[in-house]
Amino acid sequence: MRNIPAVHAEGLVKAFGDFRAVAGVDLRIEQGEIYGVLGPNGAGKTTMLKMLATLLPIDGGQAEIFGVDVRREPHRTRQLLGVTGQYASVDENLTANENLWLFGRLQGVSSRTARATASQLLEQFGLQEAANKPISQFSGGMRRRLDLAASLITRPPLIFLDEPTTGLDPRTRGQMWDTIRQLVADGCTVLLTTQYLDEADQLADRIAVIDRGHKVAEGTPDELKASVGNSTLQLRLTDAGDQPAAAAAVRRLLGEEPVLSPESGRMNVALDTADRAADVLIALREAGIGIASVSVDAPTLDEVFLALTGHDTGEGSDRSATADKPQLEVAR
Repeated sequence: MRNIPAVHAEGLVKAFGDFRAVAGVDLRIEQGEIYGVLGPNGAGKTTMLKMLATLLPIDGGQAEIFGVDVRREPHRTRQLLGVTGQYASVDENLTANENLWLFGRLQGVSSRTARATASQLLEQFGLQEAANKPISQFSGGMRRRLDLAASLITRPPLIFLDEPTTGLDPRTRGQMWDTIRQLVADGCTVLLTTQYLDEADQLADRIAVIDRGHKVAEGTPDELKASVGNSTLQLRLTDAGDQPAAAAAVRRLLGEEPVLSPESGRMNVALDTADRAADVLIALREAGIGIASVSVDAPTLDEVFLALTGHDTGEGSDRSATADKPQLEVAR
């Protein structure tokens, strides 16, 4: 079984009316890796995950979890995975202990085993001191950790994490990252959806970039960064209205199309070598274009996403409006 991929999907399609939320996505996730699915709100990430988890029917294509056909054997599929959604699924009127015991019983675990597993998980996630407190007294970070613990009651080999650090402060996000790494060290495979570029960069062994229902790129973080050049010249123009003229100057000089952010006046230029930055700056000066700030860095996933899709991931946007609402996950 070791050579069987944890997830193997070909041509996944999900349509809502005339719109394809997921439009022919292929995935292959090997056992023991963290596979990141990166994309903005409405990209189709959650819809794709729900199909793989048997929570939504597959309209087209096929998918297997450890060799088990998702569409033909949904019950067996559910036995192989745990799912943590974007929002806590725990009962606010119960304690942490009671919630985990209940999740265990609902999944067919004996009462005694469910209590023992709940105690182990609360200790593993640093929640033992709050074990007998009602969830209404928990912070957001504690709820997210408890939600993740609940998905591990049956010790599944595959964990689906749908934007697991949504709304968490930086310290709690870091704790969640450590927990996810430990899950893999303990033998789990993790499919992680996120719109945080740094989260994908920090955690994922490989990343699929999803935009408007399509997989537009896949690779390790380093492979994706290398696809946009060895260095990136980041410019902010004095006058955002000069962007068309600046882009034309870059095209004449390098034969490359820069990535523009019209609202901020930013422009990113992929460079084969860092010393070409001087040539670009001279060309802009000769064109009479003012520069407010400039830097040369190694490419980031931000540049990769901008280059692939023409827009950013909307990390700072309000996510609550789109979470788990298929009608908003509209593809091209």
